Amino acid sequence: MKVMIVEDEFPIAQLIKKYIQEILGNQITQLVDFSSLELAQEHLKSHSIDLLLLDLNLNGKNGFEVIQTLVAESFHTIIISAYRDRALEAFEYGVLDFVPKPFNKDRLQKALDRLQNDQRNETKFLAIKHQGRIQLIPVEEVLYAQGAGNYSEVYLQDGRKVLHDKALDKLLQLLPTGFERIHKSYLV
Repeated sequence: MKVMIVEDEFPIAQLIKKYIQEILGNQITQLVDFSSLELAQEHLKSHSIDLLLLDLNLNGKNGFEVIQTLVAESFHTIIISAYRDRALEAFEYGVLDFVPKPFNKDRLQKALDRLQNDQRNETKFLAIKHQGRIQLIPVEEVLYAQGAGNYSEVYLQDGRKVLHDKALDKLLQLLPTGFERIHKSYLV
């Protein structure tokens, strides 16, 4: 698993790093941390990740900028922030979990368990990039998805088809457990 931490407070970044290493152990193939949005975004231009652990206040900049531009990318996001009032907004972007500061190892473990146990029942929206904007599609409107190389074509109840930039295997991780892979190219 490739993990990226974006946290501007060095002691907290080190604590997150320590906990992640203790919890995930040898499952980690790459662990990088950045103290600014700019460095994180630059890294993501040329490197793929599986998990982003993100603070919302980064040297006065809003961590939601990363989510807004990268929400439809092929990785999961866990927010670690003192701004509890922003939790609902975070979930609207499809984050896996919101860990409020101050936090402990047990709370971070619960967030990572959601990732590892593939608990997909709580997903309400599917975030899809369209013409440079993020479109949130209610999951109940999704009929099925068809693989299209590294992308998926998502077919909706109203007859529309939207292109999702996640492959079927990543998309299956996001959708509720009611969705099944019935063929190498189809989720229903």
